[in-house]
Amino acid sequence: MASPSKTAPSAPNYTVPFIIVTGLFCIFGFLTNLNSNLSPKLEDIFNLDHFWSNLVTSSWFFAYLFFSVPSAKVIEAVGYKRTMVISLFVMVVGALLFVPAANMVSFPFFLAASFVLATGVCGLQTSANPYVSILGPEHSAPARLTLAQAFNSLGTAVAPLVVGAFILTSSTKTLGQAAVAHTVVGPYIAIAIALLLLGFAIMLIHLPTVTLTREFRPAADPGSVGGAASLATPSIWSHRHTVLAMVGIFLYVGLEVSLFANAIRFFESQGVSDKDRAAVLATFYPLAMMIGRFAGTLIMKKIKAQNLLAFLGVLGVILLVVGMFVTGQPAVWCLILCGFANSIMYPTIFALGIAELGPLTSKGSGVITIGNVGGGVLPPLFGLIADKAGYQHAFLLPIVGYIFIVFYGLSGYKPRRMA
Repeated sequence: MASPSKTAPSAPNYTVPFIIVTGLFCIFGFLTNLNSNLSPKLEDIFNLDHFWSNLVTSSWFFAYLFFSVPSAKVIEAVGYKRTMVISLFVMVVGALLFVPAANMVSFPFFLAASFVLATGVCGLQTSANPYVSILGPEHSAPARLTLAQAFNSLGTAVAPLVVGAFILTSSTKTLGQAAVAHTVVGPYIAIAIALLLLGFAIMLIHLPTVTLTREFRPAADPGSVGGAASLATPSIWSHRHTVLAMVGIFLYVGLEVSLFANAIRFFESQGVSDKDRAAVLATFYPLAMMIGRFAGTLIMKKIKAQNLLAFLGVLGVILLVVGMFVTGQPAVWCLILCGFANSIMYPTIFALGIAELGPLTSKGSGVITIGNVGGGVLPPLFGLIADKAGYQHAFLLPIVGYIFIVFYGLSGYKPRRMA
């Protein structure tokens, strides 16, 4: 009698987990841009110059410097899902801190609230980015992460609308300092409640357990936790493509934030006198990023992610070089189209940077996420150059970032160890 044939196990279906985690991308995109949009409003409340108001953005991105690696250690200890839940609860605390900050009308308290909220977002990004990459074949990880990041751009685009409609809607000249500061209370309480409910929902929803980081610990694994082998072998920092990805993320986030944060003022310098029109034009930048990310997800089915990354890096250089030598509407659209050039850069650099790390994936995620601090370092430098020599000369700074990204797409992404 012939033995009955065994049915091959079907591939796991990750559609629902992917949708759930993609929703988290939308949330931290929304909160990051919401924080950035508070800066000019706080200038009005506390009568600050540009340097001091930009400390709100710096306090946000410096959280990545201090908590990216600890977040990776939390992932190793409790796993990806629990790290996401813990991060959401930390974000609840950060959102609620805006209430006493507003009641006390305290700028340092606003900075502290921003830092704590960003600490939770840092943990969420450190866990969500590699989790999306691991939910499926490694070769398609850049496309999955790019699709998830497209919804990050959606959240980014919605944030200014919320600020305009609900937060700090009046001037201190009409309401007074305390009354204007108090307008943040309702929205941030609502954000805290939403994050709390989401945290409990993620806790109860089944997400596939990823064991690459916690259970697979071969004795010869460099950088593994515990054991004599880990003392004698190289650490995660010996993985060249991961370290270069951190540098790439540092430059990318710095140039993205620099261009977006200065877009309205640059448009005004190019003859866009109506501030409302300049603000509308500025929204085209994240819109171009979102369109590019949806398109990039499809294009990566035909073109390798690293090749598309290098091509868009070249496009970014061309746009800004042209933008340095033209004026008026052409210069305005050169900056706007940089949003399209930037579209797939973050998710692609991240996915390529954690490729082939196996059990070191969470550590690699922590190292790469440190690069987000570029959003707190490069924009002030961009502004300083713009103050001294003009915005078009300041374009030299993001051009350097684009050139490095071209290098990473052509060569730097290749996994190999440094001596």
